[in-house]
Amino acid sequence: MISCRKSPALSRRFGYLCPVVFACWFHERGVFMQRTLPQSVLFNLRQTVERPLRWRKKHPSLRRYTWLATVLLLMVAWQGVVQFRLVESFLIPAPISVVERLIETITDGSLLRHTLTTLQAVVMGLLLGLSIGVGMGYLIARSPLLEDLFAPIIVTLQATPVVAYAPLLVIWFGTGIESKVITCTLIVFFPMLMNTVVGVRGVPQNLRDLMCVLRASWWQTLTRLELPAAMPVLLTGLKTSATLAVIGAVVGEFVYAQAGLGFMITRARTQYDTPLVFVGILALALMASSLYLLASLLERHLLAWKQHTKV
Repeated sequence: MISCRKSPALSRRFGYLCPVVFACWFHERGVFMQRTLPQSVLFNLRQTVERPLRWRKKHPSLRRYTWLATVLLLMVAWQGVVQFRLVESFLIPAPISVVERLIETITDGSLLRHTLTTLQAVVMGLLLGLSIGVGMGYLIARSPLLEDLFAPIIVTLQATPVVAYAPLLVIWFGTGIESKVITCTLIVFFPMLMNTVVGVRGVPQNLRDLMCVLRASWWQTLTRLELPAAMPVLLTGLKTSATLAVIGAVVGEFVYAQAGLGFMITRARTQYDTPLVFVGILALALMASSLYLLASLLERHLLAWKQHTKV
């Protein structure tokens, strides 16, 4: 057995476990703690075990800020790599260099201009992909014939990387925003289609029979049964599609663009401006995280009824 007295570090980390191990050792040998241990020892043991549980119950909101610890840890590791010169500075710049470049791009307005260009393509492609994916997914879920007709085409488009047909979209739709929107639509279309099919087909058959007995119309069945029942799966697909839409827009800008975060990253790469590349990556990460957060808030609002129906 490891002694906590010999090592102060072990004592700090695992010292609170010693009474628990001691109690378990007595319990396994059939010795009741109530008969062998004084009440003061039992009280201290109970306090040691229950203190972390009480702290969690008292401060549940602190869990929301645990991501700050992760960010600080990454920043410290990043600064350590640069400080000890484990990697050349032109490959991984110092955090202060990235911050200075970020302030510079915000001051001259270039970051805002490129971000708005990318965000416009992302929002338009996301809305178009959601509309087509949900509509076609519902039709396929209700009609096996349509599934047999469109399944080969849909699977082929999904199996082909978006980078492969992005140049073709530029040739067909030009170098404007249209090709980026179509790229976002294609990359968002498949997850929404599959989630819609799974959600609609997951509606219990007894509920469908009940709607038939009540002589509900197609619109009533859709709005009062199928959509509410499939809503959790649809919102999961929405959160996935919100992040994939950013990827679609950036891929389109990598191929050919005159503005946008993808264009900014490509130009910075050709100029070996690594801090600017990091700025573009951070802007894309913030955009994707914001869209995901909005989808999560929408999910919490639309599915609030589930919290009230739990027994």
